[in-house]
Formats: sequence, structure tokens, C-alpha cells
Amino acid sequence: MPAVLQLSNVTVRRGNKEILHDVSWEVLDGERWVILGPNGAGKTTVIQLASGRMFPTRGSVTILGDRLGTVDVAELRTRVGLASAALAERIPGTEPVLDVVLTAAYGMTGRWREDYDEADVARARELLHAFGIAHLEGRKFATLSEGERKRAQVARSLMSDPELLILDEPASGLDLGGREVLLAALADLAVDPHAPILVLVTHHVEEIPPGFTHGMLMREGRVEAAGPLAEVMTSAHLSRAFGIDLEVEGHEGRFAAWARRA
Repeated sequence: MPAVLQLSNVTVRRGNKEILHDVSWEVLDGERWVILGPNGAGKTTVIQLASGRMFPTRGSVTILGDRLGTVDVAELRTRVGLASAALAERIPGTEPVLDVVLTAAYGMTGRWREDYDEADVARARELLHAFGIAHLEGRKFATLSEGERKRAQVARSLMSDPELLILDEPASGLDLGGREVLLAALADLAVDPHAPILVLVTHHVEEIPPGFTHGMLMREGRVEAAGPLAEVMTSAHLSRAFGIDLEVEGHEGRFAAWARRA
């Protein structure tokens, strides 16, 4: 089975600093991946590569069968959905929630003079309904709670019907209730056979939705462990990745971690 996403011996340098070192990673069709690691581990750099928004210093990146450097990245990016804090900052606060989702059809972050047909509007409304925020379609983006904004961003990332969906810390900043509502929606997406390949980035094992199949742990720009989720989310692997003695427990597709007492 050909890989949907493949990083082969990838190194990324910025000046004299090496951000990623010899990273290899392969995602196959039907897999749902989570990437974890402490701050500075290289997670954001990996998703910038995986979404075609950064080129490696050395090595190769192949996305949906196209190798970076040999393909029109503007066209490739339309096939990759992305939800991230950096992208959210570009969305005008005065934009109605329906338009926040709708404008993703043209890869824009604000509505201008472009026209949308009824099918586009219907799809945007379906996505708002799927994430439980259909009643907010007329509200301005800036007036939403943090949890509502996160759900609007994920709905937006699905608007172009992407083949690959990358979610960068979608539960960051949410309270317990907001986090669980979002994770329930992502769990439904994870088990949907028609959903795109999913890659989720987080700092916390508690934010891994049920239904995800694989994990990659990173530390200091390197891969600490990668593979089936149950094999990766162990106390030994997490302790090495985060540099602290951790106890990890899994139950019904969810995980929890805490520091061991001396």
C-alpha cells in the first residue's frame, strides 16, 4: 500500500540550529495519527512539512503521492486541510461563522467578492451542524468562546473535502467541557471510513480522541517512538520523550499520564 504521507531522512536547519534531525515517518491510508512531545520537540515543523508549507533542508517529503519540490504547492495545499492557531489568527474577527467555514472552499480567510453556490453553502452548514455549532452561523467569529472557535476551525478545515487533515493542538486552551465536546466530534470523525487521513498534534495524552490508531513521540527534533498507539503510549516511551518519570494508563481508547512519586 503506497504511503499517503512520507518523510524520508528529513533534516531542517534554520541558520546554525537544527530543528529536525533525520526524521523518517510514514502514514498509510486509513490510519489516524497523533504526534506528541514537549515544547521544542519539532512537532510544528513536522506539520509544516506535512502540509506543504515548509521544505526540508535535506531529505524528501511526499504528500498524497507528490514530492515537495516537484509539484505546485498551491494546488497541493487545497488537498490538505489544516487547523492551527497561526491560521486562526488570520481570520477576521468580524467574519460570520458561516463565512469562516465557507471561505475555505477558495482557500481564503475572509469573504471578499467571490461567489459561492448553494452546494457550498449547504456543505458549510452541514459541517457546522456536525460540530454542534449550526446555531452560531450568523455570529461574528470574535464573539465565540474558545471552544466554539476551535470547532469552527475544524469544520473549516473540512470544507474543501481534503484527503489529509492536520489538526495542530485543537484542544489547546479549552476547559474540560469544551475539550470533551471537541474530542467527541473528532472521535466520530476518526471512525468514519469516508473521513480524510487524520494527523493530530498535542502536548497531552488526555487529548487523544478514541479511534486514533497510531502515534509518534518526538523529543529534541528526533523521533522517540512511532507505531500503533498502544505500543507507543507506554510509560517508558512517554518518560523518555518528556524527560520525566511518568505513569501512563489507557482505558477504552483514552489515555492519562501522571508523574510517579519518588
